[in-house]
Amino acid sequence: GRSHGWSNTMILRSTQVSRVLLVRPGATEFDDQGRMKGSLDMPLSRRGHEQVNSLTEQVSAIKVKTIFAAPCASAIETAERMAEHQRKTQGHDVRIRVIEAFRNIDHGLWAGKLIDEVKRNHPRVYRQGQDSPTDLCPPEGESIRDARARVVKAVRKVLRKTRDDVIAIVIPDPMAWVVEGILSGNELTGLWEAETDSGKWELIDAVLT
Repeated sequence: GRSHGWSNTMILRSTQVSRVLLVRPGATEFDDQGRMKGSLDMPLSRRGHEQVNSLTEQVSAIKVKTIFAAPCASAIETAERMAEHQRKTQGHDVRIRVIEAFRNIDHGLWAGKLIDEVKRNHPRVYRQGQDSPTDLCPPEGESIRDARARVVKAVRKVLRKTRDDVIAIVIPDPMAWVVEGILSGNELTGLWEAETDSGKWELIDAVLT
């Protein structure tokens, strides 16, 4: 895990400044294998459990009251372990709220496919995913643009209604990559590097104007 302390902006109808602890869950078997899981619901792998152990130690000093989690096993388990660690180290209960709209991007027929296979067999698609992925849409899946529209509404609602000092969001890549772009205002690039989870986290200052 690593922390990025840069200051970011997010355009919303509010003047509240929120600190967002954005957490990627620990890895699943597909992440370990370099496969795209998309919205497939998979538990943490052995390596994923180790990553979450490390993650919970790293963020233990960041006090949170509520953890908003994506509706998948790896995200919920990561959130539960974070909450348990906070109870032990901070001595307070942490609520976990599962947000349906935080579900990962539906990769359709790409689910389970090796990223290296896309790079070898579909170089044009691979380049688009690297350089301008917003309009990329897997066969029978969801475009990055549609996924972003879905999640931005949920992020806005969470940030607008939550008055905690730090808002914790546990959400798998590549949806976490989309959310990071929303919070930072950055253009989306580099889809393939954002396909696999490994228990990373960042603390983002989201300025809501």
